Amino acid sequence: MLRHARTPAQAEPAPGAGNTSAPALSRPALLALCACVLVAQGMVAAVNLLVPQLAASALRPSPGQLLWAVDAYVIVFAALLIPAGALGDRYGRKGALLAGLALFAAGGALSALAPDPAALIAGRGLCGAGAALIMPATMSVLVHLSPPERRGRALATWTLAAGLGGLAGNVGGGLAGEFLTWRALFWAVVPLGALLAAAVAVLVPRTPARPDASVDPAGALLLAGALLAVVYGIIEGPSYGWTSGRALAAFGAGAGLLAVFTAYGLRAARPLLDPRIFASRRLRAGTLGIGAAFFGLFALFFLNSQYLQYAKGFSPALTGLAIVPLTVGMAVVPRLGARLQERTGPRLPVGAGLGLIGAGLLLVSTADAGTPYAVYALYLLVLSVGTGLCAPSLTLTVVAELPPHQAGLGSGLNTAAREIGAALGVAVAGTVLASRFHGNPADPAQAGAFTDAMGTALRTVAVVLLLAAVAAVAGYRDRRASAQRN
Repeated sequence: MLRHARTPAQAEPAPGAGNTSAPALSRPALLALCACVLVAQGMVAAVNLLVPQLAASALRPSPGQLLWAVDAYVIVFAALLIPAGALGDRYGRKGALLAGLALFAAGGALSALAPDPAALIAGRGLCGAGAALIMPATMSVLVHLSPPERRGRALATWTLAAGLGGLAGNVGGGLAGEFLTWRALFWAVVPLGALLAAAVAVLVPRTPARPDASVDPAGALLLAGALLAVVYGIIEGPSYGWTSGRALAAFGAGAGLLAVFTAYGLRAARPLLDPRIFASRRLRAGTLGIGAAFFGLFALFFLNSQYLQYAKGFSPALTGLAIVPLTVGMAVVPRLGARLQERTGPRLPVGAGLGLIGAGLLLVSTADAGTPYAVYALYLLVLSVGTGLCAPSLTLTVVAELPPHQAGLGSGLNTAAREIGAALGVAVAGTVLASRFHGNPADPAQAGAFTDAMGTALRTVAVVLLLAAVAAVAGYRDRRASAQRN
């Protein structure tokens, strides 16, 4: 079956999947979809700028609760992306997108009203559930309505919107931290969600539903449970000890649930995700590469705001603007990455891009309180160029390995890899930082100890990323350049 599902051109297209009978995707509709992506991705980054304010707030969260407030969004987001993509395939992508925007707004309201850390974490999780419906729906609409020859550029536009979401989130979070409060940022989600829902309802065409698409509650619960258990073990390991019964039980539960999910998928008649699709070397390479890239990026996002505010003394608003170099490459380079992929195949842009991300993390790990901002900005630019170079090829690899009628599943798998990588990146970076630094980061006298711990965390993340990059690049070696073009 995999031989016939390697590229959209080789699979029998579903009605409307990139053919002339599909409704046209107008520029206003494309802009509306990209705006949804930008806002959903922006809320992943925005909360990082508010970590110092949240830590000092009346909620009085512990370090572990702070990590959960950041990671609840991406954990739920990642855990539900694949089932959410399947729901969109089965019941309609436009309906899934509108439902996601409603949940997103409701989660923002709950977060804004939170009286304690638990309510904030719950609100963030609800926002993540909304984003899980938003992201695959937007990508699958683009894939479904774009002809094969324009699909790569459409996905590059989607990637650009996600990258600009990081910029918008950092700037918005910084402005809220400087001039408003963290609650104001979450309140802003409510009118934004309503405005985007109105735009989608008017501008975005419906795509054909697939009543035969698999929606598998048991598989979704197993996958979500496995992810939650692993991230719980990473976050709570330093508090209880890596060899404590609690940490070992969490990791054991995660591994066991993943094994059960795999066995269930192999036996079920219509599983949520058939593990046999990972027999495709390219699919494994693409998902691993995407996860590795966002593992590195979101570890940096989590540490960057604290470094700039604690070690450099930047205000929250200036911190949000100071990360702009990280988004320059994400905005400019994806088109170059897409063209390079068309000419040489994905191996070169993937290898070069992931290598630059790892190199950028190692460079940032050398920063301390005395590092000039101009030098730090150059380090961020290296990371940015790497991300823009590899993201289109990695995204297209995952989407192209599944037939067009499974666009929701493919986009869900792609975005799940991004968010699982992001969640693990934040968890690993935060855990290493917490294990190496036990003081008050706001105390200028402890800035050196803080930056030393940050450097250790970033080097740890960089080593893991570069090892994953080697494995991902190796996954492309069995395809000739002529076949890679699709």
